[in-house]
Amino acid sequence: MVDLNDVALFVQVVRAGSFAEAARRSGMPANTLSRRVQQLEVQLSLRLLHRSTRKLALTDAGEAFYARCADQVEALSDAAAELGEGGQIPSGKVRVAAPADFFNWFQLAWITEFLAAHPRVRLEFLLSDSRADLVAESVDVAMRAGKLLEPTLVARRLGTNRQSLVASPAYLAARGTPQSLDELALHDCLSMPAPSGRTAWRLDGPDGPVEAQVSGRFYANTANVLLKAAVAGIGIALLPDIMTAPHLRDGELIPVLPDFTVAGVDVNLVYLSRRQLPRAVSVFIEFAVTKMVAQGLVF
Repeated sequence: MVDLNDVALFVQVVRAGSFAEAARRSGMPANTLSRRVQQLEVQLSLRLLHRSTRKLALTDAGEAFYARCADQVEALSDAAAELGEGGQIPSGKVRVAAPADFFNWFQLAWITEFLAAHPRVRLEFLLSDSRADLVAESVDVAMRAGKLLEPTLVARRLGTNRQSLVASPAYLAARGTPQSLDELALHDCLSMPAPSGRTAWRLDGPDGPVEAQVSGRFYANTANVLLKAAVAGIGIALLPDIMTAPHLRDGELIPVLPDFTVAGVDVNLVYLSRRQLPRAVSVFIEFAVTKMVAQGLVF
């Protein structure tokens, strides 16, 4: 089989006009170049060059061979250079797996900002509350809460996401702000449906774990609906900080009994390997981490 490296060296020699000049340009000894071109001639069973002490001349076969391969060698060289430079420029598709409610708190305006900064990158989101299989579903990066089950994954820890009690200013103005855990029993509390109609909130207080029996007149089976109900002034909700942070910042919600929370689980961005991580993936990870931490979505 013909060694393509030898073909490339042959093209360099022809373009340089001599082994000496080709050696200077490539940084390879002239006798090595000569030996490699001779090796190519043996492989092709053709004489490509007439050699003399003063100059080189192509044989008819050499001219034909050069005409066929010179452009291809240059194209390969350009492609390699472009890929080398392009490796530093984020490009290509980034496939992200995230919870179904991801865009309820990760602002689409941030996506607009990221895409404007990286015009060669395409983002594709796989939104589901089930855990994505990064290999089977060709996922580049996924958001995970809780323990990491796969030892093969690399994790970038975002922080710990607590749950806290919140209510709207309108609700608290109308019903009063509870000053103790026992006073929650006097309030409408928003929670997932329970067969008994009452819910036990297990909280971490200043003196350790405590339990508060609560009830209300509005129940829903998704945290996003409970969040909307809290903002609408229907009651007090126990919700993840990652969901309530923007509403607290905008004044739509107010913390209730801030000394009582639910200890959060670790939130991570996970991916398959640190080695040769595509530039587009790495810049997206850094961007997402910066935005989420800066906006107080994780702690």
